[in-house]
Amino acid sequence: MAYRILRRPWRAKKPLYWGMVPELAGIIPLLVLFGLQQPDAYRSLFWRIGAENHLNSNPNMILYAYANHEPLPPIPFVWSQTLTNYNVAISIVALFILLAKMIATIMQVFFPILGTVVGLCLTALFTVSIYGQAGPDYADSRYPSPVAWYIRYGCSVAEPYNAVKSCMMAKGTFAATVYMLSVYVAQSAFAIWAMLPNKQLDMMDDSDDDDNDDDYHRGPSKDKGVAVEMQPTPPHPQVPFTPRTQAFHALERKLPFRG
Repeated sequence: MAYRILRRPWRAKKPLYWGMVPELAGIIPLLVLFGLQQPDAYRSLFWRIGAENHLNSNPNMILYAYANHEPLPPIPFVWSQTLTNYNVAISIVALFILLAKMIATIMQVFFPILGTVVGLCLTALFTVSIYGQAGPDYADSRYPSPVAWYIRYGCSVAEPYNAVKSCMMAKGTFAATVYMLSVYVAQSAFAIWAMLPNKQLDMMDDSDDDDNDDDYHRGPSKDKGVAVEMQPTPPHPQVPFTPRTQAFHALERKLPFRG
């Protein structure tokens, strides 16, 4: 019994197939929501709303740095353009991986080792996205913000700015990202479970390898020889007797066999 890593079969096929349904149901809306945020649907507005309510740093610190010829302060990841571009990129990558995974599953080349690598990578990518959307803002020591205000306080803060719909969209995007993270965590756990040693699967793999090796060493010629030897030999055709044949036999003093 040998442990196989690369071409290892799945312990169950139905969770592998049906697990792609919630993944597709989550990635399409998330791709749309991330696309609507680009380039700056409400990111700068939320930053300013939080600053006016003393809930996070002030975006005017960038203008202050330009006016005083000072180096630009580090922009919090939650309010940066980098986060917006990152979210769009990982949603496109996730959709591409899902399509490739479907094709590989149909062709029976998607093994648990690939599922483990893909699941863990996507889990890490969406973990960073969640950290960015709800990320901290410590750029201003007077108003530290461990969590973004629209997640911590809700959308009531955005009512005076007519930004309740944008706030609800941001909260929905965050919830969809958490949902996708849970899907990828479940898929990673299932792939890791399939990678664990299993005596029954390992014995089946070994027996299949032995059968293939025996067939390879035996070769096709022996099978063909056995098949040819077991075939019955066809009977020899008998020459039909006609009147002319009997006449020739009489001339040669050879009579035909009786009965």
